[in-house]
Amino acid sequence: MPLMRSARNTARTQRGFSVARLLAVLVAIPITALISGALLAALAVLLTNDRLPQLDALLDYRPQIPMRVYSADGKLIGEFGEERRTFVRIEDVPAVMKNAVLAAEDARFFEHGGVDPVGVARALLANLSAGGITQGSSTLTMQLAREFFLSPERTYTRKITEALLALRIEDTLTKNEILELYLNQIFLGKRAYGFAAAARTYFDKTLDELNPAEAAMLAGLPKAPSRYNPFVNPQRATERQRYILRRMRENNFLTEEQYRDALDTPLKYATERSGGPDDDNGLAPYVAELARQLTQAMFEGDAYTAGLRVYTTIDTRDQMAAREALRKGVIDYDTKHGYRGPESYVRLPADPEGTRAAIEAAVEEAGRINEFHPAVVTAASEKSVTVSRGDGSPPIEITGKGLAFVKRALGAKAPAATRLQPGALVRIVEERDGWRISQLPQVQAAFVAVNTADGSVRALVGGYDFERNKFNRVTQAWRQPGSSFKPFIYSAALEKGFMVSTIVNDAPFSIDPALTGGDLWEPKNYDGKFEGPMTMAEGLARSKNMVSIRILQQIGPDYAQDYVSRFGFEATRHPAYLTMALGAGAVTPWQMAGGFSTFANGGYRVEPYIVSKITNSAGEVLAAARPRQAGDPHNRTIDPRNAFIMDSMLRDVVRYGTATRARTALKRNDLAGKTGTTNDSHDAWFAGYQHDIAAVAWVGFDQPRKLGNRETGGGLALPIWVDYMRTALTDKPQVDPEPPGGIVQIGADWYYSETRPGQGIATVGLMEGGVASGENADQIRDQLF
Repeated sequence: MPLMRSARNTARTQRGFSVARLLAVLVAIPITALISGALLAALAVLLTNDRLPQLDALLDYRPQIPMRVYSADGKLIGEFGEERRTFVRIEDVPAVMKNAVLAAEDARFFEHGGVDPVGVARALLANLSAGGITQGSSTLTMQLAREFFLSPERTYTRKITEALLALRIEDTLTKNEILELYLNQIFLGKRAYGFAAAARTYFDKTLDELNPAEAAMLAGLPKAPSRYNPFVNPQRATERQRYILRRMRENNFLTEEQYRDALDTPLKYATERSGGPDDDNGLAPYVAELARQLTQAMFEGDAYTAGLRVYTTIDTRDQMAAREALRKGVIDYDTKHGYRGPESYVRLPADPEGTRAAIEAAVEEAGRINEFHPAVVTAASEKSVTVSRGDGSPPIEITGKGLAFVKRALGAKAPAATRLQPGALVRIVEERDGWRISQLPQVQAAFVAVNTADGSVRALVGGYDFERNKFNRVTQAWRQPGSSFKPFIYSAALEKGFMVSTIVNDAPFSIDPALTGGDLWEPKNYDGKFEGPMTMAEGLARSKNMVSIRILQQIGPDYAQDYVSRFGFEATRHPAYLTMALGAGAVTPWQMAGGFSTFANGGYRVEPYIVSKITNSAGEVLAAARPRQAGDPHNRTIDPRNAFIMDSMLRDVVRYGTATRARTALKRNDLAGKTGTTNDSHDAWFAGYQHDIAAVAWVGFDQPRKLGNRETGGGLALPIWVDYMRTALTDKPQVDPEPPGGIVQIGADWYYSETRPGQGIATVGLMEGGVASGENADQIRDQLF
């Protein structure tokens, strides 16, 4: 028995040793692992700490700030650069924005030293439970370190480096300095860096205009800009925004009432096509692009990163008037010439899901252009058309007036090329009383207005839609000016002894090919009629081609070619042939605006310009325009008497000639100008002025083709000019020029003192036949007989 008891005791003792040994091993393993991990972490810290980057990028913070283009009255009209950013000092950031960011990213920011132990513990537990790295513990300072120095990869080594950098940043910078850097540097999607840029991009507001709901929406972006972009994922973004608002309430950044109000506040976003300062369909995209080109040529690589501010000469009110006038003119023409048919046809699958996908793809590819929304017809009859915009919104049924424009395209008898049927891609426009079917205009137009005193551009619209076509027709389109070029020939004639009362025969004749640069030429007037002898002044007012040709024939094409260069035209683009009298050369609207300014300002050459100055971000002027000034004797290009008499004749064009619509519509007597219509009506022009403002309107197709029977500059371009001038001249009194010295008035006409009736050229072309007629018939007979 004792022996058996002893054996049992021995066995019990051995089992006790085994359990103790097992417990010791079990305890030793994690302790050893922790010690090893700590040693490895310490080694990693030591190794990493020696390799940490210097903080120079933070201490000498020079963010990439884009080029910004402004109107003369300070409105932002363009922004160019890879990064949208507006640097703001921390004291200028409203509390609601700072609090929203802190609530979303680091509510204990002002309590920790760069690394938040509470946040680390929370993340560690979450990651252990998940078996991997699923949650970060980055403080706002750690995010800043990552933004400036590290990659976004999720590894423990990067996390250690991030923490060490955060500690070093906290030792170097104040909390407000860190927050200022963060608020300006962090990427927030849509090329927006920093919250000031994001406010403009997503809400078209400045920071101090944001409400708590908007601030919370922006504060949700740093976590994942693409995932929480309200343009792309509105539901996900809203969920994130509401979470941040709740965090703001929990941290007492909002009262209960403010919190509830924020939850109920509807958000109005800047649309992707019209929002943000670099909107292609905004106030002045052609102006902004022209300013960008000029600035980039001067500053090259620094143009888009150095925060350059480019101030243009554009007047916001005038620019808005010009843009709307041009759009109205283009749409009026397009509507007048009828519906051309659907843009394309989309094959609609039989299954609803396939149909939805096909419609969405077609609508997305077409894109919205100004007020014209793309839509696909899903059902059509003679009295009703149903369309889908493919964005999840319900179908739109269009009836009555909404179908007036496309009436001939409805029903089985409609031509196949224009018929509206399921699958047709159309454009719809929303109006007060509902939707209507329309179409995108094909015709183009250009408009430019300048101050006649120095050539500064007040308004410029280079085409109907910048998004579809960035070609600037004001500066880049070389077109035939037609009859709008005649004033420069008449100005040349005054220097060769012609008078306003010189009688010129408006009669047909043939011209030798050697004088035209082509075939035998038998020119005609626009209306096909010939009215015999008339005064030079009447010939201009009524735009008689035969009168202009005979005048040019008398003074000589070579002389005229040289003379027109005084106005800024390139002589080589106006061959010295008689066809020059009808504007067969090539000009740009930009040149025409400068040329007509000479008649308005008393004979001085001014050159249009659009950039007044360029400054750095601190406002220091780096470059400034030095424009030609009217009144400077060095800039005189024609005799002041010539300018005065030409002004008188161009006013007659508006008083009783081809541009009477301007006088009737604007009810002013100080308007002057000239209509222009080229051969086969490929180009329609009106170039005119009031004493202070010269403006030019052009209408035509980019690939020249006929605008239509009986389409003229007076019918197409002049209305655009009138609509613009109605706004531009609102606060300008009527001005009558003072006669310069060296001229005399005989009756209603003005003459050079040395070239008056009996001294100047009395008649031209009368031996070629023709009978005096028209308003000046009696005067002509008195001079002839």
